[in-house]
Amino acid sequence: VQLQASGGGLVQTGGYLRLSCTYSVTMFSINTVSWHRRVPGKQRELVAIIITDSSTKYSDSVRGRFVISRDKDENAVYLQMNSLKPEDTGVYFCNVVGRPLATSPINSFWGQGTLVTVSS
Repeated sequence: VQLQASGGGLVQTGGYLRLSCTYSVTMFSINTVSWHRRVPGKQRELVAIIITDSSTKYSDSVRGRFVISRDKDENAVYLQMNSLKPEDTGVYFCNVVGRPLATSPINSFWGQGTLVTVSS
């Protein structure tokens, strides 16, 4: 399973970006889809996640500004990022946890990352 993330770029404070992540196969089952980020000087952190029952959770730093969504038909996950701040600068990664096939074990798949830079 390959994940392709896109949509990063340079934006001014207060601006917005929409990240997209497509995965190469229709999964037999998905446990979670999520976005993570690695900001300079810090470890990778969970930004937003959709859990099997379609519930969503967000980190405190982005709650109210970011929205995660999923298009099952398009095998895609999105992250709408609004009211961006310089501290949102970092590399954003998408992640899918699930089974590609009915006989597959549950596994975790990562995209390659897309850079978001928010200028002050």
